[in-house]
Amino acid sequence: MTTSAADLSAEFEQHRPRMFGIAYRMLGSAAEAEDTVQDAWLRWSAADRGDVLHPGAWLAKAVTHLCLNRLTSARARREAYVGPWLPEPVLTGDGALGPLESAEQRDSVSTALLLLLEELTPVERAVYVLREAFAYGHREIAGLLDVSEANSRQLHRRASARVAAGRAAAAAAGGEDGSGESPAAVRSRRFQPDPAQWQVLVEGFLAAARDGDLARLEGMLAADVRYVSDGGGVVSAARRPVEGRDKVARFLAGAVRKFGAGLPVAVAPVNGEPALLVGGAAVVMQVEFEDGLVSEVRTVLNPEKLEFLAQQLSRSPGLSNPGW
Repeated sequence: MTTSAADLSAEFEQHRPRMFGIAYRMLGSAAEAEDTVQDAWLRWSAADRGDVLHPGAWLAKAVTHLCLNRLTSARARREAYVGPWLPEPVLTGDGALGPLESAEQRDSVSTALLLLLEELTPVERAVYVLREAFAYGHREIAGLLDVSEANSRQLHRRASARVAAGRAAAAAAGGEDGSGESPAAVRSRRFQPDPAQWQVLVEGFLAAARDGDLARLEGMLAADVRYVSDGGGVVSAARRPVEGRDKVARFLAGAVRKFGAGLPVAVAPVNGEPALLVGGAAVVMQVEFEDGLVSEVRTVLNPEKLEFLAQQLSRSPGLSNPGW
């Protein structure tokens, strides 16, 4: 029985969210995730239907292997990237990355975790993402990656240990308890204010930066605060992380005065956490708090890395609220 093009397309679209979610978590790039899903479509449309016993598993395997092929070249590009590299921000209010109803699901797309996953080998990253973010069993993972079930378990143990070590190191650097949870998860549980408090704190933080009130701004920053900006050499941005209360306060006040005066600011869920959209989608800023003080600021300014988010906004403008 011949499958029509419409049927092929409909079945593929049914699995698109999971495919995109796997690819984004593995690659840290929405643009590359979209390209990977498109490559999977080409394979899907050309496949012998007799070889496709379980469409969901077939497509997950295709996407995972395509991501593994891409990761080696992606890492080479990141080594040559101008300035700090941050994952592409994705709005998480439209379900593009799958359900994010629990803290664990939100952590699976957090910027902090995606940066830790960069330290894994491609196959370790694949096993970790499939197991932790999508709850695949080791037998299923073995089938998707063409490895033994024992090897899948070993890869998962190794990946989990490396992630835990990175989390513990970051927690220790931030003066936390070294429990093995990610810094983002620990802060969310112990320090991160609720959305209303977060907005009040961020409003005060932005007002101090806009007014150039260094004394007030410094009083809102943790002593070891860190500012990271990703401009990719395309737009003006700090080529190295800025660290320390005094340096970050002066840098932010100068940057806001020079580039951000008069730009509208809105709040939207980005990578499972509230974030600031400055000038529409010209800048995405994530502000983390610890004990009511700003502990880290991450900004993505590279316009190439904001294209997917801009497309999301154009399709669903309600994903961001009116700005300040």
